Amino acid sequence: MRAGDAVVAAGTAIAVAGLALTVDNLRRLRVPSPRPPVPVDAVSVLLPVRDEERDVDACLHAVLAAADACGPDVEVLVLDDGSRDRTADVVREVAGDDRRVRLLDGRPPPHGWLGKPWACRQLSEAAHPRSTILVWVDADVVLEPHALAATVDLLRDARLDLVSPYPRQLAGTWAERLVQPLLQWSWASTLPLGIAERSSRPSLGAANGQLLAVDRRTYDRAGGHAAVRGEVLDDLALLRAVKAAGGRGTVADGTHLATCRMYRGAAEVRAGYAKSLWAAFGSPAGATAVVALLVLAHVIPPLAALRGSRVGLAGYGASVASRALVARRTGSPPADALAHPLSVVALAALTVDSWRGRRAGRLTWKGRPVVGSR
Repeated sequence: MRAGDAVVAAGTAIAVAGLALTVDNLRRLRVPSPRPPVPVDAVSVLLPVRDEERDVDACLHAVLAAADACGPDVEVLVLDDGSRDRTADVVREVAGDDRRVRLLDGRPPPHGWLGKPWACRQLSEAAHPRSTILVWVDADVVLEPHALAATVDLLRDARLDLVSPYPRQLAGTWAERLVQPLLQWSWASTLPLGIAERSSRPSLGAANGQLLAVDRRTYDRAGGHAAVRGEVLDDLALLRAVKAAGGRGTVADGTHLATCRMYRGAAEVRAGYAKSLWAAFGSPAGATAVVALLVLAHVIPPLAALRGSRVGLAGYGASVASRALVARRTGSPPADALAHPLSVVALAALTVDSWRGRRAGRLTWKGRPVVGSR
């Protein structure tokens, strides 16, 4: 076997293994109940917002509707984290005289804290002492009416300490459709969920802060957001802290609980991933290894298929099938899976861009420098 053929065969083998894991994970993935009971727990819904004038109206309206369905013991805390637009005014307009809603003025982050973890820390401290479950919701998320009750029910019924139902990711432009579906596909095709949920190893896990619920006692025992104060990927870091404290947590299928449109257009996609991709793989060496593995499995086989390689065609088919299965489950267009090799190339380019920004010390997000860039 020639060296080039061996490389194609190795990439195809990895793609086929990823497909097999995807099938198993989608079978195991927890699905919240569409008709959950009213929770007995008191719940604090926590919204950190900064320059969210565009999205916070729809988000807060949906949160209040979900709070109605979640029972009487629900409070909604919104922390305005130094917004430079009309975010706070929009929150006041939506809340009106609803006594469940409190708007807090955030304080500037202390040295060593990133803005998002600091905002989350302030919200957790302001939550009513009676609340036994804390639920964070990002401002670009729109909940379904049963979302809060279903999330709390899943947390308690599965005896978890942390759960993050992954919202359906909305993608309007070509750049969004190329990159955003990789969020769910990445863990569905690489992380053995059955093992990860049971394992106490912090490295085994996936989480999404767009919609995240945590048992308050476990959260406090894990150190809360103080334990992840300098982490760009604070959601994943919080899951690791919970696991280190003896808790259990996992992602869940939130396709029918919420939607989220993280970015709008290529410029926002690039800026959003630039701030965080450098932190996703631990080090430049880790990023290089992961990107190389993705290219080996999902780019090299289809390139070989274009030259007539049947083994490469099989690898391309496995990649497309894995991506399409996740897309069908999570509400993305399955046909976009045909461009999966281009998606992986785009992810590789965004990773390089993120590391360049970090080394140059020019990473910012919403007007603040990203701690750790240098």
